[in-house]
Amino acid sequence: MNGMEWLLELVLIGLLAMTLVHALRLERALGLLKRDRATLEEMIAGFNASTREAESGIARLREAADGAGRQITRHVQLAQELKGDLGYLVERGEKLADRLDRSLRAGRAVAAETSSAPTYAPRQPALAVAPEPEPAARGRSQAERDLMKALRMAR
Repeated sequence: MNGMEWLLELVLIGLLAMTLVHALRLERALGLLKRDRATLEEMIAGFNASTREAESGIARLREAADGAGRQITRHVQLAQELKGDLGYLVERGEKLADRLDRSLRAGRAVAAETSSAPTYAPRQPALAVAPEPEPAARGRSQAERDLMKALRMAR
């Protein structure tokens, strides 16, 4: 059995050599895995830092958007108030323009009648614009007061 023992020992040596080769390959793979794990941990740490920065940036953007929204709301409210004032002034201006137009037409009619008779007397205005009854001056805007002052001066 001496030959058989040698054969078994040779088979055993071959198996041990194959185990050693596999152990070396496994050790190399584990080394790569450890190195990749360290890289992966660094990447995760960088990702976490980026996530924190993004969250703080989102918070800053949210604050800026809220501030801009409040400012836009104030501007819209002011614009609505000005829209009402302008509508009122346009309405008053249209009424004044209609009155001036009627006065002008009446003045032209009177001028046409008086121009047929040659007289050298100085002409008087055909119609004086009757002042519109004024509501309380406190309720008027500065622009409306200025407009009324200018109209009074033009008479």
